[in-house]
Amino acid sequence: MTDPKQLISEMHQATCYENLPVSGEKLKESYPVYFDSVLDESKLIQLPDLKDFEPENNNFVDNLLKRRSLRRYDTNTVMSQAELSYLLMLTQGVREIDQKRELTYRFVPSAGSRHPFVTYLLIQNVEGLQAGIYHYVAQLHAIEPFDLSPKAIEKAYQATLRQKQVITSAVSFFWSAEVYRTSWRYSSRAYRYIHLDAGHVCQNLYLAAESIDYGVCAIAAFDDHLANEIFGLDEQERFVVYIASVGKKTDQ
Repeated sequence: MTDPKQLISEMHQATCYENLPVSGEKLKESYPVYFDSVLDESKLIQLPDLKDFEPENNNFVDNLLKRRSLRRYDTNTVMSQAELSYLLMLTQGVREIDQKRELTYRFVPSAGSRHPFVTYLLIQNVEGLQAGIYHYVAQLHAIEPFDLSPKAIEKAYQATLRQKQVITSAVSFFWSAEVYRTSWRYSSRAYRYIHLDAGHVCQNLYLAAESIDYGVCAIAAFDDHLANEIFGLDEQERFVVYIASVGKKTDQ
């Protein structure tokens, strides 16, 4: 068996600047698609406008101090669509579109403003929404059904290695990377940046959730192949990077 330290060293060296292949940008390859695709416009569910939404706790320092990974949730509390809208907006919502430069500006940092992620949601306890898997269309701030079958829910649970907080959460976030959005500019170093970007997104989820009295548990231990199979990802240009469960805090 290969020494893990050796593998890490090899990956590190391969993504050092002096060892990078020429990027797609320098080779004048086609520009990445920077909007999320829509599977079926007729099934889009527009999320609530947040103009009048007020989180319970707007104290930033207080939220930082209280932030913890929580695996136990109040399963009797139904997340409102406004709360879901709030969490999605502050994690991958589009703040501004620069059509001239073909970029989106969001509420999280991303290398070169490439924002490589597509957000899928395992929804189980959200007001007015059937349980199942949904796809977030960031530029429209809307969601659409992806797979609402009980089998899909079970597969998502299996993909997280049957971690209990996933099945008791109101919603779990699955972030997949569209690799070319980042590798077009940064070549193979994109593999580093994608995982850094994922950390930024998940931290925003923690802090946004904390402000409305929800708990989050970030999940990096998952069955890559099964997770990618659920969303039809090829594991080369597209793959799941990070997962997080979200549920109402409980005193128990």
